[in-house]
Amino acid sequence: MDKTIESAAAAVQRIVSGSTLAVGGFGLCGIPSVLIQALLDAGVDELEVVSNNAGVDDWGLGLLLAAGRLRRVVASYVGENREFARQYLAGELEVELTPQGTLAERMRAGGSGIAAFFTRTGVGTLVADGGMPWRYDAQGNVTVASPPKPTREFDGLDYVMERAIVADFGLVRAWKGDRHGNLVYRAAARNFNPLAAMCGRVTIAEVEHLVEPGELDPNEIHTPGAYVHHVLALTPEQAADKRIERVTVREGAS
Repeated sequence: MDKTIESAAAAVQRIVSGSTLAVGGFGLCGIPSVLIQALLDAGVDELEVVSNNAGVDDWGLGLLLAAGRLRRVVASYVGENREFARQYLAGELEVELTPQGTLAERMRAGGSGIAAFFTRTGVGTLVADGGMPWRYDAQGNVTVASPPKPTREFDGLDYVMERAIVADFGLVRAWKGDRHGNLVYRAAARNFNPLAAMCGRVTIAEVEHLVEPGELDPNEIHTPGAYVHHVLALTPEQAADKRIERVTVREGAS
């Protein structure tokens, strides 16, 4: 039952080029930055990433983007990363933009054994009707567009069907975790992490504080160990290395 692993390099050793990854975090909050760096060092490429966004130009998933390691991104937000936008518009990267709540539910459904679900979000738009640009060529022409999705009426209202997401690997970061893989997230860092942990066939968690089994209150556990396969205990220096996308402070009184 001891799921701890000795190093980040060992944790990502099974991830090969062409894998699909579900990555937790929102902006730079709660991202598995140590595992992302290990992936960069490992040299794997042609990755498909499912994540709310793709970090910033010099941190998080932005490191893999800058190195040309990503083939496709399923996300709900492109902002804060110029290289992400540049690669998308230049035809170097395929991007499936998905409404944020829909993305979260697709990941949750994948981890719950639900193949698809119906939602009102996107009805009457390109999300449902198809035609959203997924990939451009170098001249700015759309070469891959989203297909139309099935719709159905329930109680007089139209709904669009969305497929669940199941990734080869889930990468998450937790505040606390035990050797059995039970995880606790702190405040806003919870965000997409439980969902990424659920929908990965193999889930790897980096934890800031590793505790022994039985030390976590069962009522406070956000991700049960059943979803987690490997636990990487971070050093204090790694745990403290947290960055902010955009620092905004109030001017002091004159």
